[in-house]
Order: sequence, then C-alpha cells, then structure tokens
Amino acid sequence: MVDIVEVFVNMFQNIIYALPAIVAAIIILVIGYLIGSVVGKTVNKLVERLGMEKAFDQSMVGKTFRASGLDLSDLIGGVVKAFIIILSVILAVEVLQIPGVFGEYMTVIANYLPRLLAGILIIIFGTVLVDFLASFIGRTIKPLFPEDKTEIADMLRNLLFIGLIAFILLLALETLLLAGDTVYPLILGFVIIAVGISLTDGLVKSILDDHAEFKPVAGYAKFVLYSIFLIIGAGAIFATFPGVTTIVANVSWAFAIAFAIMLLPIAYSLAKRMSKESA
Repeated sequence: MVDIVEVFVNMFQNIIYALPAIVAAIIILVIGYLIGSVVGKTVNKLVERLGMEKAFDQSMVGKTFRASGLDLSDLIGGVVKAFIIILSVILAVEVLQIPGVFGEYMTVIANYLPRLLAGILIIIFGTVLVDFLASFIGRTIKPLFPEDKTEIADMLRNLLFIGLIAFILLLALETLLLAGDTVYPLILGFVIIAVGISLTDGLVKSILDDHAEFKPVAGYAKFVLYSIFLIIGAGAIFATFPGVTTIVANVSWAFAIAFAIMLLPIAYSLAKRMSKESA
C-alpha cells in the first residue's frame, strides 16, 4: 500500500515539476499557430497582388492545379503557415524535454517535420520550375524545325519534362529519406515507359507525315514499340526482385518471336504494294 502511495506521489510531483514546461509548450504552439495564420494570409494576399497566380495558371502545371482545385496563392500561404507551425512544434518539444523512449520518438518526429515539408515543396515548386523550363526550351527549339515537323520539338520538350520530373522526384525522396534500392528502379522504369510512349507517338507521326504508305502498319508499329518499352520498363521496376530478370527475358523472347511471326504477312503485303507502285 505504501509503495502505491509513493508511486502516485512521485507521479504527482513529476506533473507539478513539468507543469511550467507544459504551459510554456502550449503557449509556444498557440503563438506559432497565430503567427503562422497571420503571415500565411499576408503572403497569400501578396502573391495575388503581384500577379504571379495569373501567369502560373497559364502553364501546364497551373492548369492541372486548377483542375484539381488547388490555388497557388493559397498553397504558398499554407506552406508558410505550416513552416512556422513546424518551428513552433520543434521548439515546444525541446521545451518539454520528455524523458524516455516516448520522448526520443517525439524528438525524432519533430525533427523529421522540416524534411517532410521540404520534400513536399521540392515536388510542388520543382514541378512548376520543370514545366517552365521545358516549355521555354520547347519554344526556343521549335523554330529550328520545319512547320510540318513541330511534333519533334514537342516530343523533345516532353522528353525533357519527363527527365526533369524524374530528377525532382529523386531529390524529394532523398530529402524525405525514402530513396533506396526499391525506389530508384521504380522511377527508372517509369521514365523508360514514359519516354518510350512519347518517342513512339512522335516518331510514328513524323514518319506517316512523309510516308503515307506506312499508314496501314502504323497501329502495328505502335503496338510493338509500346510493348517493347513496357517490357523494358517492367524489367527495370522489378529488377531488384530475384528471378524477375529471367522471367522478363523469357517474356521478351516470346514477344519477339510472336511479333516476328505477325510481321511476316504484313511485310509481304507491304513489299508487294510498293513493288506495284514502283512498277
């Protein structure tokens, strides 16, 4: 009975000793929230007055943001507010000085919050910067191509956009401490598939513009190229899993044999038609 009383007395004393720190932490959180709200609203209005939002809405990423219901000024204001609140949370956790394992976990979580915010910012603003850069380079190189070959400039712009987006994702994941042997192949596979689709569409369209006689086999060519890039991309994504590389290689051989068999009658009919036209 005496031991139980001592436990409660010690717990009560610890609460009393920690009460000033708890009150200080609550005050810090409240002040941080109020300051974050005021500064966030101020930044929101400032972005609207500077006209940045109108220019952003004209970009591809801006249209995507609008379609999903996001507003640039609200987003920037919210990020500023979140940053100030995160700083107040970190300061509050330091003031509390919670002992034991729970305190260590709280400190780790509080220290990770800036990384979380930084990773989100890299993805959001990195995507905006990538869109601007890719569009600028696309407009710059477009005059270098004939008017009937503008799709090549668009294809190059899309390839640049895909590559830069992959870089932004890797940078964000490294900031979030989430990059690793599983993430890198996943992004590589995504890039391979996306680049393959973009290259296929651009090249097939460019060829058909100059050689209309290939139109009957255009669908087949797209199907073959799509399948090749999908197989390569899937192989890259699952490369870290044991045995997957062998499976992908066997599937690739099966596809190659099937495509070759399917190609024989098409090649024969196309060659026959070309010989008649040349005659």
